[in-house]
Amino acid sequence: MDYHFKSWSGLNKQLSVLLCDSLRERIAYFLTFYHEAHSSYGRAAIRLDGRELVSFSWIEMFRQEYDASTLYKQTGHYEARPPELKEKWDQNCTYCNYDFLNAALAFLNQPVTDSLMSEDYIQKIFAVMDRRVGKRSLQRLYEASEWRNYPAWVQQFFALRFNCEGIGSKDSDHKTISRKEKNT
Repeated sequence: MDYHFKSWSGLNKQLSVLLCDSLRERIAYFLTFYHEAHSSYGRAAIRLDGRELVSFSWIEMFRQEYDASTLYKQTGHYEARPPELKEKWDQNCTYCNYDFLNAALAFLNQPVTDSLMSEDYIQKIFAVMDRRVGKRSLQRLYEASEWRNYPAWVQQFFALRFNCEGIGSKDSDHKTISRKEKNT
């Protein structure tokens, strides 16, 4: 991606403004770069009520590189993001702070429906928590049940938004995080 941004605080503000009302005070995005470290390593996270639900660390960048190098040794062809590794990386959340940043920038530069349909799970997370995705759209997503095939780290965001909107609240096969759990 070749998107640019001026500051994390400005980008964070754009992302936070798009959160649905029920999550606006609960979800926080975090991104930092350790400028003193070699190559400005960094870390990103999405937090709910102060608790980290998912993180994207520079360490994952090394795991990605290791996987790509191993594949290169087997095939003789090198790609930084080989399609053969996408499923593994998606399942294990093998994504770094740059993946988070690229997904955020892509999300902000396209229609929310494109992000909901994206193959990038991080974009899907931004989109499902977006205020522009209304209750009827969420109901259709819930009933289509495709989200149940996503990795657990992604499902939790769909379940959270469905719960906030009272969608599928009688269905007990997905765990959501409520305000009550926050206080215990």
